[in-house]
Amino acid sequence: MSESKPEARIQVIDRAAVLLDVISRYSKPVKLKVLSADAGLHPSTAYRILHSLIDNRFVERSGAGEYRLGQRLLQLSNRLHTDIDLRAVAMPYMAKLRDKLGETINLTIREGDVVIYFEKATPNRMMHVQQIVGSRAPLHVTGVGKLMLGKGGAQEIAGYAQRTNLPAYTRNTLNSLDALTEECLISAERGYALDNEEAEIGVGCIGVLIYDQSNQPVAGLSLSAPIERRKDEWIADVVAAGEAISEQLGYRPVA
Repeated sequence: MSESKPEARIQVIDRAAVLLDVISRYSKPVKLKVLSADAGLHPSTAYRILHSLIDNRFVERSGAGEYRLGQRLLQLSNRLHTDIDLRAVAMPYMAKLRDKLGETINLTIREGDVVIYFEKATPNRMMHVQQIVGSRAPLHVTGVGKLMLGKGGAQEIAGYAQRTNLPAYTRNTLNSLDALTEECLISAERGYALDNEEAEIGVGCIGVLIYDQSNQPVAGLSLSAPIERRKDEWIADVVAAGEAISEQLGYRPVA
């Protein structure tokens, strides 16, 4: 009777996956020394793998020699859930919300400890918040990000805080664990979150989560506006749009 052999693993692929995971935890480009230490690899080994990933556009290297995830990963992530195109489902609702409220509407997805701006609908007015598709923001400074953390519970929030040290981007950033935990859990319970100039002074957001047929959050929908124009009465409109998109993706709330 022949014994089954354990499944062979390809070490370089495992190491590349670890490096990609480490990069995804940072909202800003990271130096080789930090990446190699976090991944448990010798710098020369990490360097060789990273440059192979650069050649294949999975990683990008800045002029300062720092590394970030590449556009090809974003392109591949866009192909997830190919049975239902998230962008195609969401855009009509985003456009309708933009036209009704006259502000920028964003579609975001989570990647590690950041959210990525996946799609946007911008209003036809001179003064509006401009988000760049493909740009990233830390979870704790965005409404959608705080909801994602809140859904994971206090333990996930604590782990995120330990990994990132909760850097402050403005005077309003929640950069203490207690304050962030309270805000995330309250936001998750009520079904929406606010960004009160926590990422950028002068900008306020309203965020909700989008769910699919697995009843798990797969994306976020948010409205971004100059803080003096943002209105609390818009919350119901953003919540309704998120629910409509979720329903189209097969989400059915548990009774």
